[in-house]
Amino acid sequence: MPDKETTYSHAQIEERLQRLPGWFYEGGSIQRVYETDGWPTTLMLVNAIGFCAEAADHHPDLTVSWGRVTVALSTHSAKGITEKDFEIARMFENVALWRPAAGAALRGTSEKFVRSGSPRR
Repeated sequence: MPDKETTYSHAQIEERLQRLPGWFYEGGSIQRVYETDGWPTTLMLVNAIGFCAEAADHHPDLTVSWGRVTVALSTHSAKGITEKDFEIARMFENVALWRPAAGAALRGTSEKFVRSGSPRR
């Protein structure tokens, strides 16, 4: 595994993003748009992302609106994109888009709750 402070080239970033559907590289950060069913869910998502980021000591830039959260990640200390960014992005994906497995004891919500948003919108 690469050093956590080693930055990736543009080509390396694009290759790694292929394993993170919905994420894109723009403006020096890897980014993801999540859409929600409204303000309460948006706030819950922001809090979940914030909890994970604080526990990891690696914090994203967030843009928050009524039904949308945009996450932007880069490693400021390394002045680029590092393994830290990809690792926390995977964590955010797991938290934001988690649903109970079919047939599990947990039924889950009947609504979409949080869903993948359109990039760059």
